[in-house]
Amino acid sequence: MKNQSFQKAPHALRGEIAIPGDKSISHRAIMLGSLAKGKTVITNFLDGEDCLHTIDIFRAFGVSIEQKGKTVTIESDGYAHFTEPKTPLYFGNSGTTARLMLGILSGLPLFTTLYGDPYLTVRPMERVLTPLSLMGASIDGRENGHYLPMAVRGKRLQSITYELPVKSAQVKSAVLLAGLFADGTTRVIEQAKTRDHTENMLRAFGADLTVDGLQVSITNKNTLSPDDVLVPGDISSAAFFIVAAALVKDSKVTFKNVGLNETRTGILDVLHQMGADIQILNEREVSGEVLGDILVTYKKLQSTTIDGTLMPRLIDEIPIIALLATQAEGVTVIKDAEELRVKETDRIKAVVDVLSTLGARVEETEDGMIIHGQKTLHGGEIKSYHDHRIAMMGVIASLITTDDVILDDTSSINISYPSFFEDLNKLIAKNDRG
Repeated sequence: MKNQSFQKAPHALRGEIAIPGDKSISHRAIMLGSLAKGKTVITNFLDGEDCLHTIDIFRAFGVSIEQKGKTVTIESDGYAHFTEPKTPLYFGNSGTTARLMLGILSGLPLFTTLYGDPYLTVRPMERVLTPLSLMGASIDGRENGHYLPMAVRGKRLQSITYELPVKSAQVKSAVLLAGLFADGTTRVIEQAKTRDHTENMLRAFGADLTVDGLQVSITNKNTLSPDDVLVPGDISSAAFFIVAAALVKDSKVTFKNVGLNETRTGILDVLHQMGADIQILNEREVSGEVLGDILVTYKKLQSTTIDGTLMPRLIDEIPIIALLATQAEGVTVIKDAEELRVKETDRIKAVVDVLSTLGARVEETEDGMIIHGQKTLHGGEIKSYHDHRIAMMGVIASLITTDDVILDDTSSINISYPSFFEDLNKLIAKNDRG
């Protein structure tokens, strides 16, 4: 929706909400469930726009996929029986779908063309194409193959050992997925541990995969077998309301069944560093992923420094963490976050612009930002940059501003959190009822 106005929260946020399914895991469950021969049932699937595009892509290969709300049933004859799509594959705004699918499409004996919306079309793909080309992939695209639209002629691939030049789970995943179709052993060596949902799910589906420290290896020896998947709540989505509870005085909120994979919980580590009151309850492991309930109680916070190996574990949460830092005592420094410049938008520039417009004192640096805390935010007109995380950050900021926040467009929020406003209203309404 265009030009929506948001007001300060009338009082504390209270109650509990169940966070929508993890976007990263939902994508991967559709991909591997479609590649495997047999029936896979996915529960708590995220029915956001990005993940729905992934479903549509595999339907184009002839895979039977039935969706009823948050439950998805896949009946597949396996990738050996995929049919060649007659029309181009549309990826919407999903960089995850694009980069991971390039790994899969490179090894399928099919010709495919792929494109996305105007925002995905300007996101760089060369970081994925470089290792895939070394494996023998045949991929071409705009500006020497660096950008969508692209064409892929799948073929038999060769294994490689590849040291990641960037801290990127998407690049790692693309190479590992291509390794399912490559002769020999494909190895990926990371600079620092990034999210490992791909490794966890590949193991669950029976792939021949091993992890040794920062090295992940895979072969094409094993045929993938179907496996039912329970998708935990997305901690990247929960982060917005976790921060809301930490920002709005006297708030107390419980978030149910949130994924607690250690490669994704950097935001909880940062909040602990800042002195937040956070408790983890009912922790358990399901479908190879750890999940539990998170209880957040309002408490005044201190500034911190966020950098180094912590960054891959919270890269998507930096926008909302930056908002939190505007209210903490002291100066918060965020660095080693250059990856933010190649997200849905240049998120460093976007965050600095939005928070500065609202009255924060924020300095942009080459690889991050410097945020001076305990600043009163006054509201104003801000841009979403058609980035779901920037849009949600703007809405959460409105809970503490002295005047209204007017956001140019909120439609991007449907990409990852279709029930965002419904959940926000629940927390406000719960307190209204006492």
